[in-house]
Amino acid sequence: MKSSSMNTHIGNISIDSEVIAQYAGSVAYECFGIVGMAGVNMKEGIATLLKKETMTRGITVNMTSRNLLVIDFHVIVSYGVSIPAVCDNLMQSVKYRVEEFTGIEVEKINIFVEGVRLID
Repeated sequence: MKSSSMNTHIGNISIDSEVIAQYAGSVAYECFGIVGMAGVNMKEGIATLLKKETMTRGITVNMTSRNLLVIDFHVIVSYGVSIPAVCDNLMQSVKYRVEEFTGIEVEKINIFVEGVRLID
């Protein structure tokens, strides 16, 4: 993954995309209706629930040419919840918290719902 950098009057700040993905994943786990991140096997087309330790595999962070963040989530949601409501909550929470954490504007958040799970 690439790193995001910004210039300040004191010097340069560089934030690795893995750090942003990890933080965005921790915010996502706090959102109601999100069971976890999904790891997608492209060969077989199967989505699997990832453990919290490997949650960054379900998240992709890219920097645009205008120094804005684009974050992709592959998630598994709880059975019986409103998917649009869960996704809207996830988008708003991640956008606010990542911008506050990094100081870099989030241009777009893409959410790919890979499955639903019953919560025990």
